[in-house]
Amino acid sequence: MADIYALTQQALAGMDVELVDVERAALGLLRVTIDKVGGVRIEDCEQVSRQLSRVYEVENIDYKRLEVGSPGTDRPLRTEAELRRFVGERIEIKLREPLDGRKVFSGILSLPEAAQGAESDTAANAQQTVFGLEFEAKKNDIQVLSFTFGDIERAKLDPVLDFKGKKR
Repeated sequence: MADIYALTQQALAGMDVELVDVERAALGLLRVTIDKVGGVRIEDCEQVSRQLSRVYEVENIDYKRLEVGSPGTDRPLRTEAELRRFVGERIEIKLREPLDGRKVFSGILSLPEAAQGAESDTAANAQQTVFGLEFEAKKNDIQVLSFTFGDIERAKLDPVLDFKGKKR
C-alpha cells in the first residue's frame, strides 16, 4: 500500500489538492481521499479521478473501481502537520494512556506561540511539540490539556453541526 500511496501522492503533486488517504476495499475498490483548502468540490474529485485512472493504468495498479472523495466533516488527523493546520478548530483526541480515568477528549486545539512558527522536520521534534486542547470539564469548568503528538492514539476533526440554523 505504501507504493500506491507514494505513487498517488506523486501523481497529485501538481494539483491543488492534498492526499489524505489511499485504501483498498472489498471487491477491487480503490478509495482515494483528498482535501483542499476551502473544501473539495465534485469537479476536484472528477479531475483527480481522471488523473489517477491514467497513472494507475500506466503503472499497472490492479483495481476494479476508483472512488475519489473528501475526508468529510470528521476528517482524521494523522500527522503533526495536520494538527498544526487545524489549530483553532474543534477536534477529538484519544490518548494512548488514560488521564484521570479518561482517554477521549473534545475541545479547541491550540498551539503555544513559540511552537507556531517552528516547523518540525524530524520525528523526534514531532513527538516533543506540545499542543493544548481547551475542553469543558465537570460543572462547565474550562481546562486545558497539554499533549504531544506521541501521546495520542488517534485524532479527528469534531465540528459542531447545527442543522436548524440556530445561533449558539
